[in-house]
Amino acid sequence: MTELLFQNDPYQAEAEAVVMAHTPEGAIVLDRTVFYPTGGGQPGDSGHLIWGGHKLPIATAIKLDAGQVGLIAAEPLELPAIGTMVRQVLNWSRRHRHMRIHTALHLLSVVMPFPVTGGQIGADKGRLDFAIPEAPADMQAVEEALNRLIDRDLAVSEHWITDEELLANPGLVKTMSVMPPTGQGRVRLVRIGTGATQVDLQPCGGTHVARSAEIGRVVLGKVENKGRQNRRISLSLTD
Repeated sequence: MTELLFQNDPYQAEAEAVVMAHTPEGAIVLDRTVFYPTGGGQPGDSGHLIWGGHKLPIATAIKLDAGQVGLIAAEPLELPAIGTMVRQVLNWSRRHRHMRIHTALHLLSVVMPFPVTGGQIGADKGRLDFAIPEAPADMQAVEEALNRLIDRDLAVSEHWITDEELLANPGLVKTMSVMPPTGQGRVRLVRIGTGATQVDLQPCGGTHVARSAEIGRVVLGKVENKGRQNRRISLSLTD
């Protein structure tokens, strides 16, 4: 398995690693990685690898079998040989915006406490789809409530539970379309707030900011009708 450095420290933008394999499709497999692989609505990270006198741009990262992560080169250049020590460097500004958007979407699910049918994260905007027949009558009030939560500067942390504990607490899962991955013995939860200030706790494998105020102010877009019981709400960063 690839060691997922981003799970322990999403702010780590660089790390050394050893090339373990190349896939038939040309993906590079490292023994450890700071690159988040596409999944859960969050895009894979981009950046580059450095070794010797070489610099290889990385377009994205993907999940492979057996818990491995594959890095996809952005250009058809020479790949580092198996056994090579490389330095991996994230496109940090893009990753950090993903973190801000992702945490903001978790808070949107707090002020919009309805089942989530889908979601997507981008560098400038994100969205959640909710199973509701009608859009809220006052979206300005929703936006203001969301920004008030952000301004509370709530701590964001992780917590691990067993597969069995998740099955015994189905209310932790907000998403209707995608179930958290199980089978590894444990599931990662992301908590926003602590103790009496806790506002959210849900399974998530993505990257988040450390405190909600780091998100900055967000604005909500026009509600889109995506079906009889499905409403899409988008949010954007203002800087």
